[in-house]
Amino acid sequence: MQLVFASNNKNKIKEIQLLLPSHIQILSLEDIGCLEDIPETADTIEGNAILKANYVSEKYGYNCFADDTGLEVEALNGEPGVYSARYAGEQKDAEDNMDKLLYELQNQANRTAQFKTVIALNLYGKQTLFVGIVKGKITTEKKGDNGFGYDPVFVAEGYSKTFAELSIEEKSGISHRGLAIQKLIDFLK
Repeated sequence: MQLVFASNNKNKIKEIQLLLPSHIQILSLEDIGCLEDIPETADTIEGNAILKANYVSEKYGYNCFADDTGLEVEALNGEPGVYSARYAGEQKDAEDNMDKLLYELQNQANRTAQFKTVIALNLYGKQTLFVGIVKGKITTEKKGDNGFGYDPVFVAEGYSKTFAELSIEEKSGISHRGLAIQKLIDFLK
């Protein structure tokens, strides 16, 4: 079985391929000739995952899945949320985004946050959503060199290290994306 993952992020694709049963082959957007940027214009994380999956199914005719992820901070009324990648501007710079987040939270005692990943699967004309959430808090400074995005400022509940201080294996076992992918894998078995 072939399944398109609506992404060209080679690290994400490799990570997911390793988790899936061997009879499921993942294709990237590049593999199917989709070189355009798929618009992410929805105002929710779920909406963006659905937009991307529907784009591939409707325009290219493949069974596919797409994901979208956001960081939701309680003291900021759920921001940056769906705008996590471009929180500090269209340049989508992780350092700028973290700097803005830390600035916004500098006088906040409540640093509760959660990462949320939504995967939209379009399989044989039916759509199914899978959600992974990991709760935690935002630190007061960046720590660690692993991971990407907001990982250097996020500590999951029950842990003392940021996601960026954990190994890839440790993070995958508890992360929002890992949880959502596991639900997808269970569904496909």
